[in-house]
Amino acid sequence: MKIQSIKTVYFSATGNTKNVVKLIGETIARNMNLSYKEIDFTLPQAHKDSYEFTKEELVIFGTPVYAGRVPNKVLPMIQGLFQGNDAFAVPVVTFGNRNYDNALIELRNELENNHFHTIAAGAFVAQHAFTDQLATMRPDKSDQEEIRGFAKRIVMIVEMIQTLGEIPKPVHVKGIEPIPPYYTPLGIDGKPAKFLKAKSKTKSNCDHCDLCVKVCPMGSINSEDPSKIDGICIKCQACVKKCPKQAKYFDDPAFLSHVEMLKRNYQRAAKNEIFVSDGRENEIQ
Repeated sequence: MKIQSIKTVYFSATGNTKNVVKLIGETIARNMNLSYKEIDFTLPQAHKDSYEFTKEELVIFGTPVYAGRVPNKVLPMIQGLFQGNDAFAVPVVTFGNRNYDNALIELRNELENNHFHTIAAGAFVAQHAFTDQLATMRPDKSDQEEIRGFAKRIVMIVEMIQTLGEIPKPVHVKGIEPIPPYYTPLGIDGKPAKFLKAKSKTKSNCDHCDLCVKVCPMGSINSEDPSKIDGICIKCQACVKKCPKQAKYFDDPAFLSHVEMLKRNYQRAAKNEIFVSDGRENEIQ
């Protein structure tokens, strides 16, 4: 049982999750003097592939949190595309300052179901995709130092497990089992905000560069007319964040009301949370 390489795997529409798992993976690889590789399964072409790992690999696996869980359109990909084959794994979720609720335990369970062995886990705050007024510019320098420290602890865990030669129990994380329903978004009136059918709109200054078409994780933006959304919109904000003309936006009243509720109620600085195993029994840190 000897780790030979580090891999980061992530779904990251706006780049927050990618940045966090990359920092973890690169720090581990550097400290263990091992090779490093990224697997980005954000875009549609990657959803057609399958991914196999080995027991010689350590996998840092990241997703954002949507409504307190793994995004519902991402969950089937995790369930169907990835096989651990006894690889060690570290589930990681990023959340926009409200709460990660049950996303981390759900991701841990799915990885364990796919024959990964989870040895540590982390939930990290990142600037909210809906607004730059929540968790602004996070992860900041302090967060980054905490993430690097987490990565170094993972190195210690791996070395301990390799010495002991035992497969540890699944890392213990916060969350409820069985996994409850998704968090219900609320508006500023405290009532449920229903915006599942909301889709991005396009301003007249769009120059049809097609960047939004290329970055949509669901492949839902019409390549002939970017103002048309032909498929599912998961409100990931990739088209909004990455449009060089700032031509993409959302105007759905329920969606905007939910954003205002978040801004009003979740300005406190949420904390990152990490969980590690001692190689045999698990502890929360």
